[in-house]
Amino acid sequence: MRACVAGWGTAVPDLRLTNAELEDRVKTTDAWIVERTGIRERRIARPDETTASLATEAGAAAIKQAGLSPLDVDLLIVATATPEQPIPHTGAFVGDGLGLHCGSFDLGAGCAGFVYELVTGAALLTGGGLEHVLVIGAEVLSRIIDPTDRTTAVLFGDGAAALVLEASSEHAPDDGPGLLAFDLGCDGSLARLLEIPAGGSRLPTSVETLDQRLQYLKMQGPEVFRRAVRTVVDSANTALGRAGMASSDVDWFIPHQANARIIDAAAHRLGIPAERTIVNIDRYGNTSAASIPLAISEAADAGDLQAGDVVLLSGFGAGMTWGSAVLRWGRA
Repeated sequence: MRACVAGWGTAVPDLRLTNAELEDRVKTTDAWIVERTGIRERRIARPDETTASLATEAGAAAIKQAGLSPLDVDLLIVATATPEQPIPHTGAFVGDGLGLHCGSFDLGAGCAGFVYELVTGAALLTGGGLEHVLVIGAEVLSRIIDPTDRTTAVLFGDGAAALVLEASSEHAPDDGPGLLAFDLGCDGSLARLLEIPAGGSRLPTSVETLDQRLQYLKMQGPEVFRRAVRTVVDSANTALGRAGMASSDVDWFIPHQANARIIDAAAHRLGIPAERTIVNIDRYGNTSAASIPLAISEAADAGDLQAGDVVLLSGFGAGMTWGSAVLRWGRA
């Protein structure tokens, strides 16, 4: 029995923030941003849009696309680094908005969050007797970014995407669809490379932390870049090895959309050509846990993903966490 993708959906804000609009704010240029990151624009949530509202919209679209009703969903998982509020979890708001009557929880693994929730949802689906699990990656990163910090202000955007997972038959063939293998990991000694220092139990929000702007995301960009490429390649190769495959077996490589140069370097080292690598960072920027499901959904809507295609997913982010998964596309 395997977890297969039954439906998908997205929700992105209408408001676009272009590189030209950032030029004066952080003293940069469109050419510099495109050359260093591959990003041309990113979506920014309106004041009335939140992580939960975007997740609800994406989840509703995925449920509808799967031909199901909310009552068919047995479990909801929301991966996010920008929760609706500290308590309760974002899934409570999303479940209420969708009309679900099932359990829910949030998962925090930074930009690797979607791979983590995919693996977790698949395990609970196939090992827990469930029929449908809804997994959503949703972020409103524009609200944790220092608008005056060029290191981060040019990188991140807002959005959400969701997949409905369904269980295949216990007698499905070996070459049938579903999650085939995965690799998950975290090196906590590198946690300081990408963090929000204040606002938690270690350093509660105070006048002093606000004065120091410690409520915003801090990133050591060059070191993150250096480690990201190696981490993606190692993790992807581990997942492929566990699936009994090589990079030549991959029809589509869908990495976390952090930086176009990271994506290009990782794909090159894996031996996966550009025409088999899904990239949409130019239009959305880095949407953290939403980036991989957003790319999956767009590729599926475009008809690029065909039944039987082998899809390699790989994400990395704060923690430093990483995760890769090998998925054969197709409904159960």
